[in-house]
Amino acid sequence: MAHREKMHPFLLALMASAGLGALIGLIRQWSEQNQQPPGAEYSGVRTFTFWSVLGCVAAFLSAEYSPAVLPVVVAIIGGYFAARQWGARTGGPGGSTTFAASLLTVLIGALVYWRHHQEAVFIAATAAVLLGLKSRLHALTRAFTDADIRAALQFVAITGVILPLVPNRAFGPFDGFNPYSTWLLVVLISGLGFAGYVAMRLLGASAGLVLTSLLGGLASSTASTLAFSRRSREDPALSRHYALAVVTACSTMLPRVLVTLGVFSPTLAWRLVPPFALMAVPAAAYGTWLWFRRRPGHDTVTTPAITNPLSLSTAIKFALLYTGITFLVKAAAGLELLHRGLLPLSFISGLTDMDAISLSLVGNLNSGAIPLSLAAQGVLVAAIANSLLKAALAASLGSPELRRLAGGVLIATALAGVAGGWFLS
Repeated sequence: MAHREKMHPFLLALMASAGLGALIGLIRQWSEQNQQPPGAEYSGVRTFTFWSVLGCVAAFLSAEYSPAVLPVVVAIIGGYFAARQWGARTGGPGGSTTFAASLLTVLIGALVYWRHHQEAVFIAATAAVLLGLKSRLHALTRAFTDADIRAALQFVAITGVILPLVPNRAFGPFDGFNPYSTWLLVVLISGLGFAGYVAMRLLGASAGLVLTSLLGGLASSTASTLAFSRRSREDPALSRHYALAVVTACSTMLPRVLVTLGVFSPTLAWRLVPPFALMAVPAAAYGTWLWFRRRPGHDTVTTPAITNPLSLSTAIKFALLYTGITFLVKAAAGLELLHRGLLPLSFISGLTDMDAISLSLVGNLNSGAIPLSLAAQGVLVAAIANSLLKAALAASLGSPELRRLAGGVLIATALAGVAGGWFLS
């Protein structure tokens, strides 16, 4: 230990740089060995170790002798790889990934010398992961369709283009419309749905019906209910499995709403944990019953296709619905009708969209328009209404067995929500 304390800081920096460069080179070599034919030329452990040590030495020389050393080294490396890229056009080795990884490794060595150790380790780890996942990332991107790419671009437009442009102040009667807060919630809900859809597309049907239904519930529990209910008519022998998928997707709504509310009001989210936990009991009981009655390997379940829930039209519809509910709540507060009309409004809104009424209530709670107890009751009433709507969809679109199982569980979920109102009284 004493010997280490006497070591020169530059020597320690060289050792750390060599280690990080070797890590990146190891992952790069492993990846290329699995993809390139035997005898192919590629950069590996030795090369990336040299790159990182070179960056550390260049940073040391720049600090001690001439500030131009590191920029010159970077320029030389850029010229070297430009020549390699030119050679690739005539049959020689090349590759932009190798260039980027090599230049990044040089700069990692410089960061180590400048004592930005945490940043250097983070960058090295990120580079190693990306290099190691090269083939898997290529395989995953091939699974996306043109519609998926358009949806991703739409999400970028929703988040990065529209949001910074909308004004952040109240408009209209009762100050019932704030464009920025409305669109911020659009971004949040669209992002949650899009994340669930992307995960479902990446994992595919092989991930299993229950996992797919969980991701489908994150994307859109209504869409999942429709898709799995229709599938039960095509495969009635597997109705109990599709019923479990419907119940799972709908139950995902409960923690998703709690997480969303927790972003804006942790107090409200914690207040709703007991009744929401009680509402999850019927689904958990059905899942446990089905698990013990399963027949391993006897049934083959195919997950239905669920369309991408994200589009500009969907975002605009949500914005209009949220704005309308927010205006009605603030109007009722201004006319002193809030305490008599909020719960019926929550029930009606919950039939169409759980997120809009929940976020509207938390917004009015934070502004002081409604008390905590009333906001919690409104969210719970909306959840009860939403469960009843999904039960009606399953009953009208599903097979007789799914109608009995999923419909019964969802009705029990709604009744559990009614009983859970005791926690809010």
